[in-house]
Amino acid sequence: MAIHNDLGKKGELLALHHLQKKGYRILEQNWRYLKAEIDIIALFENTLVIVEVKTRSSTYFGLPQEFIKTSKIKLLVTAANEYVVSKNLHYEVRFDIVSIVLQKGTAKIEHLKDGFLHF
Repeated sequence: MAIHNDLGKKGELLALHHLQKKGYRILEQNWRYLKAEIDIIALFENTLVIVEVKTRSSTYFGLPQEFIKTSKIKLLVTAANEYVVSKNLHYEVRFDIVSIVLQKGTAKIEHLKDGFLHF
């Protein structure tokens, strides 16, 4: 497995633990629909939270969340819609970003609620 794949997997695991500690109930991980993959689907209070996890080893080229493209957001919205319809869910839906920088053995985790609104 490539180093960037290892980094991504570590980041997703850190994000998962971070969300669980904050009281999020994890429903799915790496849920796929067509060309989209939702990293984490969680329930928090009465909100279905679709989480995109971005992990980088430095911020030299920018913050992790700055690497999410509009095309990725569109895919995630389509996949989230399919998830809600296929499961017949009736929750408010929110799109969050968990931004992680793993550098020199430490992790900086930032949870951006409604993260897609910043684009």
